[in-house]
Amino acid sequence: MSEPKKKGLWNGLMRRLSTAQGSGKLEKDPPPPRRGSDGDAPPRRRRPERPDVSSSRRRPRRPDPRDSKGKGREQPNGHKYESVPLSEWPPSGFSSRDELTLGHAMELISRGVPAHKGHKRPIPHASDHYYGLYTTTAGNHGDDNDAANQHNAMTQLTTLRIQGSGPPNYPWETLEQPSLAFGFGARPGTVTLNHWASSFSALPPLIGLRDPGVTPREVNLKQIFERLQDLEGGLEDDNDELLYRLYKRFLRDPDKVFSPHKTMERQITDLVMCLSSPDWIDFSNPKNQVATKFIFDASSENQEKYHKFFYQLLLGLELELRINSRLHTDVAKERLMAQIPPKIQWNLALARRWRDFVRVERCGETVEDIKLRFKLKKRQVKMLKRFAQMMKWPNLTETLAELRQRDAEGALITVSSHAMAFFSGLVLPGPTFPFLIMNSLIDIDPDKATDNLALLTHLHPHCGFQYRNSYTYWTSSCIVGKVLAPTCLEAAGWVGPALPTMDLGRSQIARIRCRKPREHLLTPEDVTSMSDRSDPLGPPAKVYPVSDYKLLTPDMDDEVDTVRIEQVNLKAIGDKQDSGPKWFDASIQFAIDGVSWPLRLSFDVSFINAWPCSDGPHPLFFDYVYTARKADDVINILDWGKPSGRERSPLPTPVGGSKAVKPIVEGDDEERVLVIEAFGNSDNEVLARAWCSHWGFSAVVADVGKTCMACAIREAYAATLTVVILVEDQPEDAD
Repeated sequence: MSEPKKKGLWNGLMRRLSTAQGSGKLEKDPPPPRRGSDGDAPPRRRRPERPDVSSSRRRPRRPDPRDSKGKGREQPNGHKYESVPLSEWPPSGFSSRDELTLGHAMELISRGVPAHKGHKRPIPHASDHYYGLYTTTAGNHGDDNDAANQHNAMTQLTTLRIQGSGPPNYPWETLEQPSLAFGFGARPGTVTLNHWASSFSALPPLIGLRDPGVTPREVNLKQIFERLQDLEGGLEDDNDELLYRLYKRFLRDPDKVFSPHKTMERQITDLVMCLSSPDWIDFSNPKNQVATKFIFDASSENQEKYHKFFYQLLLGLELELRINSRLHTDVAKERLMAQIPPKIQWNLALARRWRDFVRVERCGETVEDIKLRFKLKKRQVKMLKRFAQMMKWPNLTETLAELRQRDAEGALITVSSHAMAFFSGLVLPGPTFPFLIMNSLIDIDPDKATDNLALLTHLHPHCGFQYRNSYTYWTSSCIVGKVLAPTCLEAAGWVGPALPTMDLGRSQIARIRCRKPREHLLTPEDVTSMSDRSDPLGPPAKVYPVSDYKLLTPDMDDEVDTVRIEQVNLKAIGDKQDSGPKWFDASIQFAIDGVSWPLRLSFDVSFINAWPCSDGPHPLFFDYVYTARKADDVINILDWGKPSGRERSPLPTPVGGSKAVKPIVEGDDEERVLVIEAFGNSDNEVLARAWCSHWGFSAVVADVGKTCMACAIREAYAATLTVVILVEDQPEDAD
């Protein structure tokens, strides 16, 4: 019997597998250059009057002046420059009439400046209409970046590298997109520049695969768990006969008489084809991404789902171990994983979690005979305790006592399906983890009031809840959490403890309605031209006049201390209720110089944590235009940039109408960046963020102790944003 002809994806997959195993000579594409100095430099967005930068003015890659030897370097004009941070401009020994060479300009202006580069990458198995957008940044000399430390933020299980171990090096290396390894910003309520760009990717819808006709054999539960136990010691990839047992136990070999599938590449193809059947659980579907819900109920009524889950897990593990066989080179594995359909990659993700965190201690014919050991449970218990303490959980003492008791009894896994996923480590990457940890805490809390919080789910991410009238807690993706974050802590995708509200019951969930901003949308061209649009030197030139740059120093002496948050208001929406938790419109009321001002959180904007710079402050090129305002002045800015056609929010009106608004009007330059100086009390930053949400502006948030004012403005230009919020961390904030 001849082998059936395979077409399309399967045929291409087999060819790549054969090449991967047979030669191992698949070459890895070289990483893209970190600076976009070659080729044409497009003009900045929305500035038609600016002259185009033609290719004749482009120059070869700029040399790194740090390659020069010696402590001080003498320039052709006779000036000598010492590598120390600037305190004045023009720098010592220069006049405003001097002109700098390229090398000296880079040393004086670009040294330690984050250089942002955008990337547009194709999506495997999709047409050219779909693409992924990403950013990478280099140039600052330290190890700091704009992302939160995953250990401190408790977000390790939100992400998974597709190929290889350890944290990913680039955001396109993770299964979940946008990548959450590069998602949460280092400041509470912020995201990274990469996450901002990735949110404008055009990702294809997940399409169900056709049934290829490869069917598994009928097996019992004992056979499944015995094989899972065997695979804990690794795959027998050096013995073709042992590898072929896959067909004697679990799959049917259609060519066993004339051409048995003893080679690893053919087995990989058969496993991929088998797992493509629509009969299996689709873990790429968000509704199925709390994987343990299929096995939490081990009763006889759920035996079919229980059996299917572990059979699918076993086949996924057989596939995962073959792909990552030591007989394959790293380059071959990477090329192969790029060809695996997304639906199959989610099966591999579950298999990876099982291989890393779960062991079979005993197996038998029935569920009662099976005993599993969860390697991650001890760490997860500590994480949940720390999370509850950071959130100042209202029923903390009783909850931690219940946690200790259940842990001693070995009963944590049986609390709920969410707790089972959290403590076992069977967590699929993506947005589920924040809800797993919070629901685990809620389910362990013995207070009956937590029954009102049972509908908390990752399918409704823009939500929060009030517990015991003590505090409110909001997801990091909810606009209320983003805005209130400066007054709270952020951990595991949650912002809290936040102010309570009189508009919710003693313990109640709230879903927040808000709109997507219509302006400041990133296009692929915006992303790929990011490095040119935010170049610290400005457009390429033969010489760089000193007078074209200015050293910026924010006014930190006159801190605003007249802003206080009065209350968080939630207004129920009568025409948008369904079977889930209630919908609300949110607003925050501030007391500003004794007058109450409400601001509606109308738009779901983002706040981008600024990349830290080194050796700052840095000079700013004159064409990066900005206006600086104090935090309490923003209430008088009725709009910014005057873009045409934007959907406008209602004007903020003081409660009681006791103070008239005095509009602040700037020019019509829609690229001009508004710099809000929100130093001092954290309520100032909350006011700035609330103003952004009211009008629909996303913003760059920069701690001036880590990022200078000029670098923050340039990052806003890179992201095509027109608002920067400057803050300074206080010593008590670190505590």
